[in-house]
Amino acid sequence: MVAAAGPAQAERYGQSGAVYDYATVVNVEPIVRLVTVTTPVRECWDERREYAVDNRRGSSGGATLFGAILGGVLGHQFGSGSGNDAATAAGALLGAAIGSDAARRAPRDYERETYSRPVRRCQTNYTSTEEERVDGYNVTYRYHGQKYRTRMPYDPGERLRIRVDVRPAE
Repeated sequence: MVAAAGPAQAERYGQSGAVYDYATVVNVEPIVRLVTVTTPVRECWDERREYAVDNRRGSSGGATLFGAILGGVLGHQFGSGSGNDAATAAGALLGAAIGSDAARRAPRDYERETYSRPVRRCQTNYTSTEEERVDGYNVTYRYHGQKYRTRMPYDPGERLRIRVDVRPAE
C-alpha cells in the first residue's frame, strides 16, 4: 500500500503547481450604475381635413358657338359668289376662336364646395426613465484565514471555486 502512494505523490511534484479549491464568500456587493432609458412612444389621433373644390358654373361652349354664328354672318356679308361660302366658313372659324378666347379670359362665376374627411395623424415622442443596472459584483472571500477581493460578473453564492498556483519564491 505504501508503494502506491509514493508514485502518486511524485507525480504531483512534477505538475505546474496549480490546484483548485473552494473559498468561503464573506461579502458580495453589487456594482450599480444609473442609466437613462429612452423609449419611443407613438401617439396617433384622427382629425378632419378640409378640401375646397371650385366648380365653375358657365362653360366656354356658348361663347364659342355665338362667336362662330356672328363670324359666319359677318363673313357672309363680305363675300360674293363662290367666295361667299369661303368667307362664311372663315368668318365662322375666326368668330369661334375669338368667342372661345373671350370666354376663357372673362371672369367666371365659381361655386366653391368644401369637403372634409378624417385624416389619421401620428407623432413619435420619447420618454426617459432612469434605471439601476448591475455591472458586476465586488466579492470578498476567505481562504486559509486570509481575505481577498475580486470583481465578478455574477454573484457566486456562498462558495467560490478558486485556482491556487503555488510556486517557489525566488
